[in-house]
Amino acid sequence: MKSLILAEKPSVAREIARVLNLRQVRKHSIEGKKYIVTWALGHLVELKMPEHYDPKYKTWRLEDLPIIPKKMGLKVIRQTSHQFKGIESLSKRKDIGEIIIATDAGREGELVARWILEKIRWRKPIKRLWISSVTDRAIRDGFKHLKPGEQFENLYQSAVCRAEADWLIGLNVSRALTTKYQDPLSAGRVQTPTLSLIMDREKQIQSFVPKPYWTIHVKIGSLDAQWEKNGENRLFSKELADMIFQKIKKSPATIRSIDRKQKVEHQPLPYDLNELQRDANRRFGFSAKKTLNILQNLYERHKLVTYPRTDSRYLTTDMEGTMLERLQGLVDAYSEEVRPLLNKKDHVLAKKVFNNARVTDHHAIIPTEERANLNALDSDERKIYDLIVRRFLTLFYPVFKYETVHVIFDIQGETFIAKDRFIIDQGFKSVTGSVENYETQNTFHGKIGQTFHVQMPEVKEKLTEPPLRFTEADLLGHMEKYGLGTPATRADIIERLLETEVVERQKGRLYPTPKGKQLIDLVNDELKSPKLTAKWEEELERIARGKADPNVFLKKIRKQTEKLVLEIKTSEKTYRAFNLTGSKCPECGSFLKERNTKDGKILVCSNFSCSYKKRKDPKLSNRRCPQCHKRMEIHQGAAGTYFQCRPCNIVEKAEKQKKTVSKWEEKKLVKKYAKKEDFGTNLGELLKAALDDQNDQ
Repeated sequence: MKSLILAEKPSVAREIARVLNLRQVRKHSIEGKKYIVTWALGHLVELKMPEHYDPKYKTWRLEDLPIIPKKMGLKVIRQTSHQFKGIESLSKRKDIGEIIIATDAGREGELVARWILEKIRWRKPIKRLWISSVTDRAIRDGFKHLKPGEQFENLYQSAVCRAEADWLIGLNVSRALTTKYQDPLSAGRVQTPTLSLIMDREKQIQSFVPKPYWTIHVKIGSLDAQWEKNGENRLFSKELADMIFQKIKKSPATIRSIDRKQKVEHQPLPYDLNELQRDANRRFGFSAKKTLNILQNLYERHKLVTYPRTDSRYLTTDMEGTMLERLQGLVDAYSEEVRPLLNKKDHVLAKKVFNNARVTDHHAIIPTEERANLNALDSDERKIYDLIVRRFLTLFYPVFKYETVHVIFDIQGETFIAKDRFIIDQGFKSVTGSVENYETQNTFHGKIGQTFHVQMPEVKEKLTEPPLRFTEADLLGHMEKYGLGTPATRADIIERLLETEVVERQKGRLYPTPKGKQLIDLVNDELKSPKLTAKWEEELERIARGKADPNVFLKKIRKQTEKLVLEIKTSEKTYRAFNLTGSKCPECGSFLKERNTKDGKILVCSNFSCSYKKRKDPKLSNRRCPQCHKRMEIHQGAAGTYFQCRPCNIVEKAEKQKKTVSKWEEKKLVKKYAKKEDFGTNLGELLKAALDDQNDQ
């Protein structure tokens, strides 16, 4: 009997097939003596939509809500049904004795596989491949230690609860808001409280009233000192600031106290997904989604990092024996940092990283033992990989040692404070290079009672500032703090807020739009609270651990759905489309609304039952202007397609694309032209000539 292996993507399936030496390539699988590997294309099966329960739900009506099926059903996604049918056909083979789930080792990966198995009515044994990297060794070891499928039943139930809760809450609340206020309004159990966080910050900014204040600074020896009293260094009275300044500007400074302390900073833990996304946003301006996509490439395609969708920053104790191999994989790309470690045969100095109790499904993101070839990575991949590698290498370096100096000066009875930090031993910071705020050597020497001449006295006037709007790094931190979403879903939640036009990016920060400001007032107060969603996430985690009943959770969600929809139905709040234009729809006469899309602005009818829409701006192509490098507009003219950069007035004609030829057409063309001696006898030459001739016709 053979084992059927189900991978999540074709690329992973090919890697498994290569490692297991499976050679027979077919349309939906790759086969060998013991194994057949097939693949999903992400989700092949999803929850049924309302219209699959009753055709009347195709039309959105407020009176039909809430839609709460007694039992949620599954359907095959039409666009990828061909692959599902391939898997279904393989599962019915009599020589298949078991299935090995090899989808991503996490909640969503489990759901991808289990829904497929449920839909094909799989009744034979199930085993699970659970690995944290897709290197050859990890795959081989994983197949030597396959786990029984029932061990992951609770994880599957948790995934089902998450999916059904999102369907019930998100779909019903979104339909209720959309039909009541006649505008596409999207809400959900995670995206709404996330929007609420952004709006709370916006309210703080809008209600903020700046106040002027003054600070007093002096130079004493090599130190910069600042006036301070009772822990406050700001003066909100200009007269008082001027009086103190006049008193101290020509007076000597006497050391009242001096405190020197030697301190250490311990090595940082490796990255989890959330911390890596935040760092990439702060350093490179990458969105959370972009970082995750790059990371997925480094994991699947290049095999240079371990499983990315993790919420742990620790490693298991049995991984300590793999550290030397991981260093050896880095020696070519990071010779300067790694060779001293190999020469000394150093081990991990930051032993705290090995903690089984702090690792849940997956350990922290670290490099694999694969040899790193930086030339094979693009610039963005190198940036993310470099962050991971340098954070990993800090584990092998000693702690960072420094000295702090805290000096209190007395000038005519006024207190001035000076602080400085000096490096003793760079330790792990020699790898990260983050020592900008430290002096390399202690240049200040003094003792209590010693007097100094005051230099460069200065009064500075400033204004109090409101809190800054969130960057994605800030928002990810708050989402983690309040338990909103998981490391695997937070990037998609942020993108969802942007796509639905309730939030927009401006210079790396997130601003609520007029639509978002109205939506947060219309949506249910309970749904806005991060506490409710955090409570649900905790419950899902308890279900995954087998410590909570999924049926009880879903009963609560159903009751919650009924309550939320009823609140919207009976609400007396009003909404006005923020993007109405003065133009009218040529089909129904309603005003048109302007919407921003990735391809430019479009005009859509404000009448919810009318489907009229047209492009306002020309579609933007991926062609870049040779002068300003902005995306060029794409137009259709009498001479065909052309590109135009409106600011620079540069026009370029589109090259004529050659007709793509299928494999069947290739064979037919080669056969047709094979007798023409002047093309030569080489098959490549025959095919080239045939294709050229075909394109000329």
